[in-house]
Amino acid sequence: MQAEPYRPNAAMIFRRSDGRILVCERSKPAGAWQFPQGGIDSGETAEEAAVRESMEEIGYPPSVYEIVFSRSGYRYRYPEEAKGRIHKKRGISYIGQEQTYFMCQLQQPAPAPVIDGREFRDYKWIYPEEFDMNWLPEFKKDVYRQVLKDFFGIDA
Repeated sequence: MQAEPYRPNAAMIFRRSDGRILVCERSKPAGAWQFPQGGIDSGETAEEAAVRESMEEIGYPPSVYEIVFSRSGYRYRYPEEAKGRIHKKRGISYIGQEQTYFMCQLQQPAPAPVIDGREFRDYKWIYPEEFDMNWLPEFKKDVYRQVLKDFFGIDA
């Protein structure tokens, strides 16, 4: 029996020169804040997906940031009520996502993100230690705790 797949995903942490990082509020549900992220398409590398998703979600072309480093292997499972989500492009049912995170250092002056309301409704710049786990659905919290520890040495 073949294991149910995790959807490959790229997530980006955008950091300004003052050390603040970008978090975006999802369009739905209100009050859910996260890092920009999105699926990796067939034939695309994680870095290519990060560049594409950065443009699509917040309007950042690669000329305004530098990828400093990345780390992969972060996984979460969808909650039971969302089990069997279909990624319509591929028609594949996924049990969760496996993410590669990219630390992206913004050029100075850092441009404001372009938020169009499709993915996100708002954004803010925070220090990493200000990230509030209550902004996340329960099933994403362990990954965010690990990312904050790995990227910033923070025990959240």
